[in-house]
Amino acid sequence: MKSPSASTCARQGSVTSDVREPRLGACEDLLHPGGRVRQLMLSTLTWSDIEWLRSVTRLKIVLKGIAHPEDARLAEAHGVDALIVSNHGGRQLDSMPAAIELLPPIVSVIAGHMPVLLDGGIRRGTDILKALALGATAIAVGRPVLWGLASYGEDGVRRVLTTLRAELSRAITLCGCQVLGDLDASLLGLPAGVASC
Repeated sequence: MKSPSASTCARQGSVTSDVREPRLGACEDLLHPGGRVRQLMLSTLTWSDIEWLRSVTRLKIVLKGIAHPEDARLAEAHGVDALIVSNHGGRQLDSMPAAIELLPPIVSVIAGHMPVLLDGGIRRGTDILKALALGATAIAVGRPVLWGLASYGEDGVRRVLTTLRAELSRAITLCGCQVLGDLDASLLGLPAGVASC
């Protein structure tokens, strides 16, 4: 049996009555109250769950989806080892700010106590430079890697990462910097220690 088409998935949850419920592995309407994704999104996770996780593992705990400085403070207080600032591709909350806009206040609150990564919006080496200049410890590359994989397989992924690295290196040089540690918000026309974009 074939999976439902994109147009079928787009109609699920609407007034169209001839559309069947998706089966496992098929697309899912996030508005459907009994859907798997919706159950995860509306789960009852609390900060005590992070404390429990910390009590049962010695592995590093990296929390993704931090979008507010107060959540960054709470994550640190509950034993998280690193944060990933992310708006989940803007798919979870309409009109949520870009991850790069969320980054400076979170970096300011964390003040070097743990790594802060940026996830989202990385398309060019200059995007990496901006994230690092605003205080990110590192970045995550999602869609470009998938585009490379879909286009040219493993070689496509290699080409994407090689291109990003070369663009970052060129951008650092053009900014007059010698090493990543030389980057700060002043390179973006913002005062050093900027609190927001």
